[in-house]
Amino acid sequence: MVHVSRAQSGRGATTNRTSARFNLKAREEDGDWLDERELIDGAAPRPATTVTIERPKTIISYNNSPDIGFDRSVNPMRGCEHGCVYCFARPTHAFHDLSPGLDFETRLFVKPDAPDLLRRELAAPGYRCRPIAFGTNTDPYQPIEARYRITRGCLEVLAETRHPMTITTKSDRVLADLELIAGMARDGLAAVAISITSLDPKTARTLEPRAPHPERRLAAVRRLADAGVPVHVSIAPVVPQVTDHEIEHLVERAAKAGARGVFYLPVRLPHEVAPLFRAWLEAHHPDRAAKVMATIQSIRGGRDNDPHFFTRMRGQGPWAELLRTRFDIALRKAGLGHERMALRTDLFRPPVLPGQQMSLF
Repeated sequence: MVHVSRAQSGRGATTNRTSARFNLKAREEDGDWLDERELIDGAAPRPATTVTIERPKTIISYNNSPDIGFDRSVNPMRGCEHGCVYCFARPTHAFHDLSPGLDFETRLFVKPDAPDLLRRELAAPGYRCRPIAFGTNTDPYQPIEARYRITRGCLEVLAETRHPMTITTKSDRVLADLELIAGMARDGLAAVAISITSLDPKTARTLEPRAPHPERRLAAVRRLADAGVPVHVSIAPVVPQVTDHEIEHLVERAAKAGARGVFYLPVRLPHEVAPLFRAWLEAHHPDRAAKVMATIQSIRGGRDNDPHFFTRMRGQGPWAELLRTRFDIALRKAGLGHERMALRTDLFRPPVLPGQQMSLF
């Protein structure tokens, strides 16, 4: 089997190996899914993006993880064209006999029925309102949202039912729905986190090749804040020896842009993400690849990844403690605290489905 193993313009992963975790048959990389056309300027072939319609039966996903601040989420899409090489969601593509590598960022799935499914699930008699999180698996404002507007449709349902929600995104495309989000925020029903990993354009271009420029994301923070939306900045992930030197500057810029708070997460490399990240290091930072992985392993208990609750989000050991200390000092200097996104749930009104009788109260 031949594997793509080179850095590709506009893509994050350097390989497209399938997963062996589920005993799936290996696939040959052929012309059915790779765009083999040479670019006019002679650049290397670039994989094309394909979008498949998916028809799930439900749309709200629930979790009981003790170190996550939400218990339910909605993901209007599967896969993400932003191509962030470190994305912890990449292994989910392996469940479907697709590669967590290039397939994850080129073979996308959209769920056009998501708004209708959401309305139906919110109308269920036993439903109990708690904030719904968007952007927990793949970005709800990746480029294909401009075409399909599925996230927008879901937000309209939540606005209609006065249901709280949070959005995490690396894209200033969230501003397309600013009026709707700001209206919900005025009632304490919406908060947004903008993820910014690096302010250096070259670093951002290789780490997250199809995400908007970092300055555009900071500008989105300012516009959201000016519109009255509680907005935070997520420095996620911090990559030791690659982006950690930017922590203080990122916190400072976020505060100046109007962010109410900033949080960070050390890089996580679960399952197939670890070899993808190692290949990325060899392609883009061969001079420090071993040092980067040694530092990550020092944070992760000697392994590439720590799957345990609580420590997986914070890291452990001297390096993790140093990150926490630096971050706390940066927050104090910027005049920021550890504000949480507290949203109201008492305004929720279940939707009325066709054929249902409206409540008298």
